[in-house]
Amino acid sequence: MNGTGIRLSSPTINCPDAAALGRFYARITGGKVVYTDPVWATVDGPGGRIDFQSDPAHVPPTWPDPAVPIQFHLDFYVEDLAAAAELVLAAGATQYEHQPNADHCLVFADPAGHPFCLSTWDLLENQ
Repeated sequence: MNGTGIRLSSPTINCPDAAALGRFYARITGGKVVYTDPVWATVDGPGGRIDFQSDPAHVPPTWPDPAVPIQFHLDFYVEDLAAAAELVLAAGATQYEHQPNADHCLVFADPAGHPFCLSTWDLLENQ
């Protein structure tokens, strides 16, 4: 610890509709939306908390095209890649055509267009 008491609370993701994106991430992680107001939502789930802030000027990234760059993405460890992919697609995600590591990691976009990955990498590292 550096003596300042600084520690990460949670990532905050800008999006067109904080409550809607919060519900999406709660559904795919098994978490719970624990707070919403007109511009903010908080999801508490296994592995931590994610916050969402409504931003009417949000422009989704165009990955893999760099015209609108990715400024962040979330990685989620999964045990069953196919089952997790089915769950996120049913919840409203879209799967990118470009999949650079499809043997252990699949890339999706959430309903607001943010890329996120489902990965078995943690399982591969711990074998």
